[in-house]
Amino acid sequence: MSLDERFKKAADDVQKLKSKPSNDDLLEIYALFKQGSVGDCNTDRPGMLDLKGKAKWDAWNGKKGMSQDKAKEEYIAKVESLIQSIGLQ
Repeated sequence: MSLDERFKKAADDVQKLKSKPSNDDLLEIYALFKQGSVGDCNTDRPGMLDLKGKAKWDAWNGKKGMSQDKAKEEYIAKVESLIQSIGLQ
């Protein structure tokens, strides 16, 4: 399986977890997914009243400079570890 195929499969699998991961895990998989699919953060930081949006932006922006392939590899590894700890439906 190619890296892109494994990345897409991990993105599908994360939707099938038995329970919702912790907020830290959610931010990590969000940031790695965005970095792997889009690249460096390309939007303005949300306003001060959008706490969730700011947390997501900060997580993604924290991956700045990471290659898309490296982000995809880390995303796949993170999803696999969540599957091991939480399981799939």
